[in-house]
Amino acid sequence: MPRPSKGARLYPRPSDGGKYIIIDGKTQRRTGTTDRRQAEAMLAAYLVERERPGGPAEPDRMSVAEALAIYGEQHAPHVADPARIGHAISALVTWWGDTPVGAVTAAACRRYARERVVCAGTDRERPAGRGTTRRELGCLQAAVNYCATEGYLTRAPNVVLPAKKAPTDRWLTRSKVAALIRAARSNPRTRHIARFILVAVYTGSRKEAILSLRFEPHPGGGYIDVEHGVLYRKAEEMRETAKRRPPARMPQKLLRAARRWKMAAGRNSGWVVEYRGSRVASIKTAWGTVCQKADIRATPHTLKHTAITWAMQAGVPLADAAGFFGTSIQTLESVYLHHHPDFQAATAAALDHAKGRS
Repeated sequence: MPRPSKGARLYPRPSDGGKYIIIDGKTQRRTGTTDRRQAEAMLAAYLVERERPGGPAEPDRMSVAEALAIYGEQHAPHVADPARIGHAISALVTWWGDTPVGAVTAAACRRYARERVVCAGTDRERPAGRGTTRRELGCLQAAVNYCATEGYLTRAPNVVLPAKKAPTDRWLTRSKVAALIRAARSNPRTRHIARFILVAVYTGSRKEAILSLRFEPHPGGGYIDVEHGVLYRKAEEMRETAKRRPPARMPQKLLRAARRWKMAAGRNSGWVVEYRGSRVASIKTAWGTVCQKADIRATPHTLKHTAITWAMQAGVPLADAAGFFGTSIQTLESVYLHHHPDFQAATAAALDHAKGRS
């Protein structure tokens, strides 16, 4: 008597680093991920694809969860940061669930933005920020567009996103940065934050790029070439994204510090920012401790704003700053240019001259 089928299920394959595969009878399909939530989304998409009749579906005949599952399975594994899409899908599915794609209206999107909470069901529950809901609804728009393009949907509805937040002009003075560094060095548990701060304010690199830096080339991120004084923010084979990671010539103060770090580490560690010889995956707790001790309100990304602001105050040409920081000239003009000593100087001088003639 044949054994009853267990149905489609996930199995972490040890020989493939624990990456999940979908097993459905004699059918096996790789997911390419070790993240359980992403794998579950791909399993859901597989089940939808297996049961779906041929031809694209009308928006009223496909649920938002099904569209997100298809997007998560087929598109997310091929992007630079699939976990980011996975987090957005998880939040979207919790709220939208089996809602038909055809019910994605402007009113429904605004209701999602109002009702979306962080840490739901706990004492720390709070409304999600505008940037969070905007990113998540952007993922929903990308998912339904993908389904329409790939023939799963006849058409994609228009997802209405919350308005963009106005650019913030939050940066730190040199004395406040020094206070953060002193606070970090005063505690053995937070000393690695001092290195993070130095790299951030001298290169304007983002947190993820800094934490993946080593002293030698590697496939998982960038490295510091202490011989030639260049910081490479990403590995050669890494895909370029909207958050560009161009190489940066290191200021001499940072280069001298990096050479000391590499010499002190020897063969024990190859990570620029390390904790007890190991890579630092997250600085959330240590960063909060340092800011509390220094009595300064800031986020790690504030250091990037600080670096660019200092460069503008020093009169660095926009084209040079754009190449160094991996930021577009348009962003520099709209967010940081008012710090530049030449900001509207020609116009002000011309008006002064006109006043003198009259």
